[in-house]
Amino acid sequence: MSDTDLFKLYSQQILTLAASIPHAQLLPSFDGQARERAPLCGSTVEVTLRRDHGRITAFGQKVQACALGQASASIFGAQVIGCGRDEIARLCAELDAMLAGGPVPAAPFGGYDVLQAARAYPNRHASILLAPRATLAALV
Repeated sequence: MSDTDLFKLYSQQILTLAASIPHAQLLPSFDGQARERAPLCGSTVEVTLRRDHGRITAFGQKVQACALGQASASIFGAQVIGCGRDEIARLCAELDAMLAGGPVPAAPFGGYDVLQAARAYPNRHASILLAPRATLAALV
């Protein structure tokens, strides 16, 4: 990856998101917990959550990832409260499709548009998907 490519990929908006991850502490008590790891880069996200009537009411995440994984966790964390399993599963599918060239995920996750530049870097996709996939696993 050239310096120019890195500059395009790691925009100021992505770096700002990476520096301000919501719900960045694991919950002391929770109904669900999961940890996901991106095998290629070693990035990890661990999540804890509480739910009521199938909806996430509290959420915590521990993010040890590259700036793209951190930015994704930031976008995700800002919208996850109130979501149910179906919405998280839909996001995972839509985000995977976006990274393959499809449209940006539907509301409330339209903020993922800033990560469209990562489409050209498949080795970064797993890190971007960590927070939603860990949350989906915690909702089992």
